[in-house]
Amino acid sequence: MGSTFMGLEASKRGLTTQQSALYTTGHNISNANTLGYSRQRVNMEATLGYPGTGLNAPKIPGHIGTGVQAHSVQRIRDSFVDNQFRQESNKLGYWESRSQAITQMEDVLNEPSDYGLAKSMDEFWKSLQDLSVNPENGGARAVVVQRGIAVADSFNYLSKSISQIQDNAGKEIGISLKDVNSILEQIANINEQIQAIEPNGYMPNDLYDARDTLLDELSTYFPIETNNVPSGGNALKIADGSVTVTLKLKNGDSLKLVDGKDFAQLRNSGASESDGVTPKTAIEGFHIVRIDSNGDDVSLNNDWTDAGAAVMQDITTFSDLGKLKSLVNSYGYMDDTATPDKKGLFPDMITKLNSMAKAFAEEFNKIHIGDGSADYPQGSNIYGEQGEAFFVSSNANPIDASNIYVSQNIIDDPGKIVASDSTPDPANPEPGNGKFALKLANMKFANLSDLGNVSAQTYFQGLIGQLGVDGQQAARLAFNSATLQQAVTERRASVSSVSLDEEMTNMITFQQAYNANARMITVIDETLDKIINGMGRVGL
Repeated sequence: MGSTFMGLEASKRGLTTQQSALYTTGHNISNANTLGYSRQRVNMEATLGYPGTGLNAPKIPGHIGTGVQAHSVQRIRDSFVDNQFRQESNKLGYWESRSQAITQMEDVLNEPSDYGLAKSMDEFWKSLQDLSVNPENGGARAVVVQRGIAVADSFNYLSKSISQIQDNAGKEIGISLKDVNSILEQIANINEQIQAIEPNGYMPNDLYDARDTLLDELSTYFPIETNNVPSGGNALKIADGSVTVTLKLKNGDSLKLVDGKDFAQLRNSGASESDGVTPKTAIEGFHIVRIDSNGDDVSLNNDWTDAGAAVMQDITTFSDLGKLKSLVNSYGYMDDTATPDKKGLFPDMITKLNSMAKAFAEEFNKIHIGDGSADYPQGSNIYGEQGEAFFVSSNANPIDASNIYVSQNIIDDPGKIVASDSTPDPANPEPGNGKFALKLANMKFANLSDLGNVSAQTYFQGLIGQLGVDGQQAARLAFNSATLQQAVTERRASVSSVSLDEEMTNMITFQQAYNANARMITVIDETLDKIINGMGRVGL
């Protein structure tokens, strides 16, 4: 025989369950504009029917329902779409950083323009042509000197400016490492909180969202893999558990970065430095140091089993995607060949500018000085003397883009510029002979072996052209990555984001269900009133 009050209990459960659904709907509405928030729902399930099984169970027709209960509050999330989003974020992080670095270098080189290196060299050759027409003119000689200084200054400016943006990239690497290390620590802390809550049978959905937001941000720096580990205890089967984060490497291996409440830190200056990074001329790799729950440095093997010194992880083993790899590729790194060499966007450009400045200056000096051979005949200056080096180094190092300078002797006395093709003879100078100046001007078209048998200006045009192609590719791939990420973002939003229209509909649904349960309780109350106050009163 069923209880007289059973229907009252079923309706009471309906009230509390619909009330929980209303509260969850209100929570969704409140967080409609919260970054990273996933909408939540109450998973309702029918309670066990009456009667239960057993020898002493009452025999009644049918199996009567006993109401509803809220089994769990679950967030709506698609892990497959999350992985897609992180993959696209990883690509976007790389190409955005790459495009920005190339854009900065294009701004420095500023070609083609009326103020760049190419224009300075053109003006220099023109001044030599003018000198060939008026070799005895002091003004024409002064112009050659000033044009030469402008060429040297252009080389100096480009070298210094590229070195400065390279230093800025190094500082950005340091900032990025600190951001990465902070994210890893926060993920481990959230794991610890989740491990304390889940065994009690609860779903810490807001903590899951906070952790996923951090994982999304981490994925922009380098490719990651995540695995969920159950918390044990009375944790629900649908609980996410703690997450293990690993860094994917190019060879298919991986490095563990977060394991429960333990986490690793990345450093490029040595395992003992806790501040993160001290940029060098090139990045060789990163020390990955495990920090345990006590805040102590522990190991480093990929599986965290060997307690010992942190191992330097060669940068070339990192995957080719992610903002961190892009920054390193721009700043400079050491390759892993038998004879390690510095590679990278900025170092490569500085090396090429140095080669160009050195080849240009040495060839010009050879022509200006002359050695008496058929290729380099001697000429004479306005005093009938043999020429001297026109371009020199401003320090003790060989000439390069950073130190090329016009000789102070020629700056002080432009008459020492060799313009005459006559044999040096101080007793019989030829001030009006400008044939040698024309030979100097024609160096504009000379193929230089140190530059791959092309002229200096052709070599520079090739550098600018290649940089433009690389910039277009980086911008195009950054745009494509952003488009793909936006598409995935929209798919994820269609699953996880809060729709106010949908929540308003749900609110009305749960409100009406709540009202109906309340009305059912009123009906049962009236029935009980009849039984209690109306039965046994026949004839009264």
